[in-house]
Amino acid sequence: LPLHPWQARDLLRRPAVTALRDAGLLTDLGPHGEPWHPTSSIRTVHRPGAPAMLKLSLGLRITNSRRENLRKELHRGVEVHRLLRTGLAEQWQAAHPGFDIVRDPAWVAVDAPDGTPVQGLDVLLRHNPFRSGDDALCVAALTAPRPWPGRIAMRSRLAEIVSRLAGATGRSTSAVSAEWFLRYLDHVVLPVLAFDALAGVALEAHQQNTLVILDPAGWPLGGRYRDNQGYYFRASRRAELEHRLPGIGAASDTFVSDAVTDERFAYYLGINNVLGLIGAFGSARLADERVLLAAFRRFLGKAAGLGPLPAQLLDSPTLRCKANLLTRLGGLDELVGPVDTQSVYVTIANPLHD
Repeated sequence: LPLHPWQARDLLRRPAVTALRDAGLLTDLGPHGEPWHPTSSIRTVHRPGAPAMLKLSLGLRITNSRRENLRKELHRGVEVHRLLRTGLAEQWQAAHPGFDIVRDPAWVAVDAPDGTPVQGLDVLLRHNPFRSGDDALCVAALTAPRPWPGRIAMRSRLAEIVSRLAGATGRSTSAVSAEWFLRYLDHVVLPVLAFDALAGVALEAHQQNTLVILDPAGWPLGGRYRDNQGYYFRASRRAELEHRLPGIGAASDTFVSDAVTDERFAYYLGINNVLGLIGAFGSARLADERVLLAAFRRFLGKAAGLGPLPAQLLDSPTLRCKANLLTRLGGLDELVGPVDTQSVYVTIANPLHD
């Protein structure tokens, strides 16, 4: 069982693990094997050349949750992998070949002699679809200001890319920003909308879960979604999902009412991801946010047939927005309890509504 070093030390103090060791059922091998390296997913580690990554349990609160893998999440990842293998992936990617879901096809864990899971030992095996030359990064890393060698001011990778493209093409940063944003909508956002329309599965595609793949010049070329926690199977599509994969949702507890799915999808993809990206362009003074909002409205109008989200973002005068600080102050763990009550949402004005 591969474990994060911090987690391994912490587990040795837990009674359930101590009892298994004392009974000779669990042996601590200590540090072992070749080094693994962290990714922007915090708990997901990779090793160059390895076909799989590891998503490790970590008994720390990150954002609003204690990040130890839960069995329902592990089952959920396998379910989505099997669902995509029913022919759904080929059907989806015929129109969107540059986008995919990072698959979570297997896991390893420990059960106690009475059959109950031993918390904290569960490890997810995640497919590694990236090649050494791929320029793939999560959108949060793209938009966050960061230090650069030889510079005092913090600047985002996005600002660096736009400035370089403007210099290479002789165009203004605002023109380059608009084209970059439109390409991002086509290569990253449109496939997520299409997947919801096709499969009845909404992805929790916020900036941390969404990876953008850049070409050598820095333009968006494609993307990946990664997170075995963040799937919403629409209750209204249960029959067709059951037909594709009998028993789906039984172990993973992933079916959610359409009303809650619509609220969460609007926040994660609409507000956090796309409006957050527009805000990043604006705060870096790369483009006028009003121009990008207008471009997003036109995009949503063209995507009107891809599920309910485009119309919701265009027509609703207000939107429901997740309040991470209020969720944390309320002591809520987003991985515990019913999905509709595990985090705090507030109502905000919709900047897309005319």
